[in-house]
Amino acid sequence: MIAKRGFASDNNSGVSEEVIAKIIEVNKGHVVGYGGDDYTGKVIELIRQKFGGECWPYLVFTGTGANVLSISAATNSINSVVCAETAHIQEDECGAPEKFSGCKLLSVETEDGKLNPELITKHLVGFDFEHHSQPKLISISQPTEMGTIYTVQEIKNIANLAHKHNMFLHVDGARLANAAVELNLPFEAFTKDAGVDILSFGGTKNGLMSAESVIFFRKELTLSFKYIRKQAMQLASKMRYMAAQFDAYFENDLWKKNASHANKMAGLLYEKVKDIPQIKITQKVEANGVFVILPKEIIEPLRNEYFFYDWNTARNEVRWMCSFDTTEEDIEGFVKKLKDLLNGKIK
Repeated sequence: MIAKRGFASDNNSGVSEEVIAKIIEVNKGHVVGYGGDDYTGKVIELIRQKFGGECWPYLVFTGTGANVLSISAATNSINSVVCAETAHIQEDECGAPEKFSGCKLLSVETEDGKLNPELITKHLVGFDFEHHSQPKLISISQPTEMGTIYTVQEIKNIANLAHKHNMFLHVDGARLANAAVELNLPFEAFTKDAGVDILSFGGTKNGLMSAESVIFFRKELTLSFKYIRKQAMQLASKMRYMAAQFDAYFENDLWKKNASHANKMAGLLYEKVKDIPQIKITQKVEANGVFVILPKEIIEPLRNEYFFYDWNTARNEVRWMCSFDTTEEDIEGFVKKLKDLLNGKIK
């Protein structure tokens, strides 16, 4: 049975054929486990090349794992982490960052998911005061959970603020490829070169099966990380299969092909619905997501045909996500259904 494509999440998409082929390719014979194999070694070097050479990557299973381990490597339980209220670490990780790092999350209200120095500074208090958790990490998402994208200068501004206060900057890059193609910049330009200290680099939302990584741009943060990764149950015994996915991801710039298509489809969806008077687009469409306020009565009938998630039920706001395998036909059918519902042709 082939499931119908919807607009719920890029996690719901399948896996790129190139990735499956590479997994099959490495599925031969015996190799050293736990990352001691040549496949993993090759991918570590590929990641270093993509991020400007001076970095230290570690492969992990999940995006939550990457975020939690990034925080754990840079903090201890007396510290706090500043993030947007919509951040994945705040909203969608079941308290895992706080449970495993012991840190306090300080969430910041934003209009578009983006932090800035003015918003952050309000939370940079209590330094050297024993009654306060000590701010140590700023975490931003690129793109944000609202589909908006930080410019290089915006990231530099946040990094400078962090470093001024002896803090670190972490980026949740679960959809980093989508930001790269929108910015039309190499990864290093808006990570390492912009002052980022730790990156959660994802691929699962962009055509991989299950492969993420933590990338450090400061070597001192890695000193105990291999133990932290093992203790957190994120050290893969058969790591060659995770490495194979990243190998395929970088080969022939599959990452760019997939992310470009997903972004293009979101742009097409936006163009087809932006002038419909009964709906309201709530965020800039800069990556592969479209956020829309709909008449309440059509949400469920539309969702029954093309599945998607609510974003803010109080104001009937929903999120439509496009993926590397979204087609123009998917969008045509979706928009037709939407218009039919709005025009009362379907009840």
